[in-house]
Amino acid sequence: MPTTSDCSQPFLRLALPVTLRRLFDYLPPVNCDASLLRPGIRLTVPFGRRKVTGILIETTSHSDYPVEKLKRAEHPQDQEAVITDDILQLCRWAASYYQYSLGDTLSQALPVMLRQGYDLAKEAHTCWRQAPDIDPAIIEKLSRAPRQQATWEIVKAHPKGATEVALKALGAEITLLKKLADKGLIETYTHIPEKRPFHSYNPILKTSELVLNHEQQQAFEAITCDANRFSTTLLHGVTGSGKTEVYLQAIHNTLKQQQQALVLVPEIGLTPQTLERFRNRFNVPVTVLHSGLNDRERLNGWLSAFHGEAGIIIGTRSSIFTPMPYLGLIIVDEEHDLSYKQQDSIRYSARDLAIYRGKLRNIPVMLGSATPSLESLHNAKNHRYRYQKLNQRAGNAKPPHMELVDIRGKQLNAGLSETVEQAIHQTLQRGEQALVFLNQRGYAPTLSCNECGHLLDCPQCDAHLTLHRTPPHLHCHHCDLQRPIPLQCPHCNSRHLAPVGQGTERSEEVLAKQFRNINVLRIDRDSTRRKTALSDMLSIIHKGEPAILVGTQMLAKGHHFPKVTLVVILNADSGFFSADFRGPEKVGQLLLQVAGRSGRSTRPGHVIIQTQFPENQQLQQLVTQGYDAFAEGLLVQRQSISLPPFGYMTLLTAEATHAHDAHQFLATVANHAQQTIQTQNLAGPMGVKALGPMPAAMEKRQGRYRMQLFLQGASRGSLHTLLNHLIPVMESSPLGRKIRWSVDVDPLEMG
Repeated sequence: MPTTSDCSQPFLRLALPVTLRRLFDYLPPVNCDASLLRPGIRLTVPFGRRKVTGILIETTSHSDYPVEKLKRAEHPQDQEAVITDDILQLCRWAASYYQYSLGDTLSQALPVMLRQGYDLAKEAHTCWRQAPDIDPAIIEKLSRAPRQQATWEIVKAHPKGATEVALKALGAEITLLKKLADKGLIETYTHIPEKRPFHSYNPILKTSELVLNHEQQQAFEAITCDANRFSTTLLHGVTGSGKTEVYLQAIHNTLKQQQQALVLVPEIGLTPQTLERFRNRFNVPVTVLHSGLNDRERLNGWLSAFHGEAGIIIGTRSSIFTPMPYLGLIIVDEEHDLSYKQQDSIRYSARDLAIYRGKLRNIPVMLGSATPSLESLHNAKNHRYRYQKLNQRAGNAKPPHMELVDIRGKQLNAGLSETVEQAIHQTLQRGEQALVFLNQRGYAPTLSCNECGHLLDCPQCDAHLTLHRTPPHLHCHHCDLQRPIPLQCPHCNSRHLAPVGQGTERSEEVLAKQFRNINVLRIDRDSTRRKTALSDMLSIIHKGEPAILVGTQMLAKGHHFPKVTLVVILNADSGFFSADFRGPEKVGQLLLQVAGRSGRSTRPGHVIIQTQFPENQQLQQLVTQGYDAFAEGLLVQRQSISLPPFGYMTLLTAEATHAHDAHQFLATVANHAQQTIQTQNLAGPMGVKALGPMPAAMEKRQGRYRMQLFLQGASRGSLHTLLNHLIPVMESSPLGRKIRWSVDVDPLEMG
C-alpha cells in the first residue's frame, strides 16, 4: 500500500486518454504560474514511455502516492480551459453511466487537433484573395476553363479574402485554388480573425417566417414557454408536417434572447440541406460539425462555437460535446435514429446526453420525429416529457395512400413486381418522380453456385460477400474484405455462378434498361463516397424532371422531394422476423420514414409495399392504423416481458481469436455476477439477472469470435450496482488483458 503524500506544493489530478477508469496524480510543471493551473486545461505529461495530452480535473494538496513516485507535468498548453465546466460535468456523468474512463470520454469531446496538442495561441486562418497586378491576358484565357473561372469569380467577389471553408460553402472548387495561384490570379495570406459574437448580427432573420398552422403554433408555444428552464418536449409530427419550421421559429426565439442553439441531426447526408435552409433563414453564423469534415474544418467549427461566434451549431452525434457559452436550446431531430448511439469506444446515446446537458444548463430540449422511439413515447406517456403531436401535413399535402402487394408466387424482375413496374411507368408519364427503396447495397447480396448451391461467404465473418458491379468485386461490409469475382466455384469448380437476390446496383441497372430516357439515380453509401456526389444528385432531383431514385435508408431521413409521388418498398419483411427484439420497431420506423417521402407537395402520394407476408399483424397494423397503434402494440408486448422501456439492459461483449477464450472470460464474469446478485441482495422482482454467455448473432466478425453476456434489471440503480462490482473484475482479469471486451449500457444493436 503506497504511503500518502501531503505537500506545500499542489498535486495535479489529470484524466488521461487511456482505458483505465481512474485519474492520475502529477507534480506541477517547474516554475509554472499557479493561476494557469485551472480545471479543463490541457497538459502534456509523461505516461510510461510516451507523452500524452491530459486534462486537468483538479489541484489538490493530497496524493495517495509518495511524492518521489510522482512524475512532473510539462508546461500547460492553454491559457483558458478547453473543457468548460458544463462539458466536464457532462463527460463525468457519461463516463460513469456508460462505464467508461473519464480520460477517453474527455478525449471524445475534443477535436482531433486539440487531442494532438494543437496550440490555440497560434490560431490563425489561411485565406485566399485576389492577387495584385494581374495580367489581363491571363483573365481572358480563363474563359476557356469555366470551372476555374467560376472559382476565380467567387474569390474575386471577396476582396478582403475568405477561408477555404467559406469559399467551399459558396461553391468554389478548393482543388482549383492552387492552379489559380500558379497563374498569378490569387494569393494566400494569414489572417487572425476577429471574434464577432453571434448576437451582434442585426437583423437576426434574412427571410421572413412562414405562418404556423394551429398544431405548429401549439408546439412552438410549448417549447418557448420553457425558455430559460429545463424541460423535454417530444414533437411527434407525421412526415411532412413542418417540424423543421417549428425548430426554426423556436431557434429564432432563442437567438432573440442572445442565446445559442444546438441542432443534432442523425446523418452527414442531412446536414447540407439542413444547413442551406438554416442559412437561408438566419443572418447569424450557422456552423456545421460532422465526421465528413477534415481536422482543420472541425476545429474551426468547434472554435466558432467555443468563442460564441456561431449562433447555431448543426451537427451529428459527437456535436453534443461542443462547448457553447450561451447555449439556450437543444433540438434532436429524428430522435429515434440508431446513429445517435455510438457503437464503439464509449457507447453513449447523444439523444440521452442532450437531455442531461439540457438539465445541467437549465434549458429546454426538443426531440422531434415522425416515428418516435418507444422509450420517448413511454416517457411522454408517463409525463416525463411534454408531448406535442402534429397530425396534419403542412400546406395542402395529404397523407400518401399505402398499398400492400402480395408477391408470393409472382414472377419478379430483379425484385420488381409487375404492379410496381406499371406504377412507375404511370408516375413518369405524369411528369412525376418515383423512389424505389431497397436496404441492400451492391448488385446482389452474394453469389451462388448453380451446381452445388455453395454461397460465397466472408472467411473472416459470418456473413456473405456482397457482389458489386461498379467496380466488379466481392465485398464484406462488416470487415471491409474485398476480393475479385471468381471465375469458378471454390467448392466444386463449376463456372455456373449467379447472383442471389438484388441490391441497389442491380435495381438501378434493370430500371435504367427499362426506362432508357429517364434519369435513374442510385443513392447509397457506395455512390455517395465522393464529397459532392450526394449534393449533385439532389440538385438533379430538385430540378423536378421525371426521375427514378433508387436507394437505401440514406433516402429515408428528412429529405424533401416535392415531385416524388410514388414510393416503392421492395422488401418489407425481414425486420419483423428479426432475432433482435427491437427489429419490428426499427422496420416500422424505417417503412414510415421512407413512405413519408411521397406526396409532400400538392400532388397525392402513393406507397407500394411488396411483401411475402401480407397477413402479418404488425405490418397490417402499421399500414391501416398508423404508427401510434403500431407502437402501442409493441409497448404492450415489451411490458409483458419486462424489456426496455419497462426494464434496463447492459450487453457485455468479448472478442477473441479463439471462441473458447471469449467464452471463458464471460463465464468467469457471469459467475461473479451471480455471486454479487446474492451478496448485494440484487435478486427479486426489482433485481437483476445475468443471461449467458452465448454467441453473438454474428459470432465471427473480422476474424474474431464474439460472445455476449446480457445483464437485465428492472431498475437502473440495481443494474449499475452490479456493473460497479463487475468492471474491476473484468479489468483485473489476466484473460481480459488478452482479449477485447466492451460494455454497452442501454444497447440498441444486439448483434
